[in-house]
Amino acid sequence: MKLTVYFLSILLLLVTIPVRLSSYPIDGYETTGIRRLARLQAVVDGTIKDTAPIPGAMKSIKDIKLNLFDRTDIIADSLPDRDPALQKALNGLFPNMHESYSIALMNITPGQPLQYADRQPTRGFQPGSVGKLAVVTGIFCELENLYPDSFHLRQNLLRERKVRGGRWAVYDEHTVPFYDPETKKFFKRQVQESDVFTLYEWIDHMLSVSNNGAAAVVWREAMLLRVFGQDYPSLTEEQAEAYFKNVPKKELSDLSISVVNDPLRDMGITEDEWRLGTMFTRGATGIVPPQGGSLGTPKGLMKWMLALENGKIIDPATSLEIKRLMYMTDRRIRYAASPAIKEAAVYFKSGSLYKCKPEEGYQCAKYKGNVDNYMNSVAIVEHGDSLIYMVALMSNVLRKNSNTDHNALAARIDKIVRENIKEEE
Repeated sequence: MKLTVYFLSILLLLVTIPVRLSSYPIDGYETTGIRRLARLQAVVDGTIKDTAPIPGAMKSIKDIKLNLFDRTDIIADSLPDRDPALQKALNGLFPNMHESYSIALMNITPGQPLQYADRQPTRGFQPGSVGKLAVVTGIFCELENLYPDSFHLRQNLLRERKVRGGRWAVYDEHTVPFYDPETKKFFKRQVQESDVFTLYEWIDHMLSVSNNGAAAVVWREAMLLRVFGQDYPSLTEEQAEAYFKNVPKKELSDLSISVVNDPLRDMGITEDEWRLGTMFTRGATGIVPPQGGSLGTPKGLMKWMLALENGKIIDPATSLEIKRLMYMTDRRIRYAASPAIKEAAVYFKSGSLYKCKPEEGYQCAKYKGNVDNYMNSVAIVEHGDSLIYMVALMSNVLRKNSNTDHNALAARIDKIVRENIKEEE
């Protein structure tokens, strides 16, 4: 019986970052209406007692900029040539050429030439929750289609439009914050079908605590934006449910793939560099069938970050807003938790996925899969002394939680980037 139970428990588990992460600048409540931020601001102001954010998390919404917006040396759809010195230093971090790690690294410090280095940049990994960056790209693309001439109207819809999670939002073990700015009541729990949040808050839950249910809801709303267009702002839940009930499954699957992958292709990121094929919850995949699987590479993720900093994800206003949504303003983990970057602003997304099978002497545990054990991070690191660089790190080290390795690599990468800065001639 125990053996049978063990075999039945062999599951592919989508694992995302723990719940005490939060993003978007602390003073962004008035702009976004994300209620979590109102509480975080109160913590900073001292009116609510809780752990204050670390120094690197204290940037204002007005302080966040696109570092490559005015750079004319950015070539669309491509990455710079490898910098020999930085490449040598990066190779030195992997003396045994460990095949379980792949990385792309780019120094984008202002006033400096771009410096790029990589290892196995085209190797494909299951992206896990890093793929949620494609979902946020997709919904912002549909918002631009709806209001091509007004970012203000797009932002207003994100702030005012409220939707219920429904079946799409379940099941995910990761909790989300609930806060009432008037009563000051605050708690965290798992998302339920009855939960209602604004689009901004669903996006925030998707990125800040990496909630899978929130990701499915945001993906759903991107599909509805594509289909209903000008009618979307007044679309009722009953109309939306009727659409998903009456449209053939293949058509829904094709649409879901299009809304999150087409924007990547428009940015020059190929299908072999980054693609999404499966929604993030069982509730969602029961409505929209998966198609083609998901894959990511350091090269594809780096091309996305380069486009972000260059203002080329939809448009400059969208690129800046997505960067704000990636800003880590609370507890950091994995790569972003390194003491070496504690004082730095970090724009971050992490994701994991592991799979286990029976093996003598081995016990399945989180982040320790013996079939697959993916752990991935993308990070833009901005130091106060103007040192700025971007990293896409992907790994698949079996039977081992790679969290410590990612943390240590962050410090070593920070060091080699700093040591290899070159003044522009």
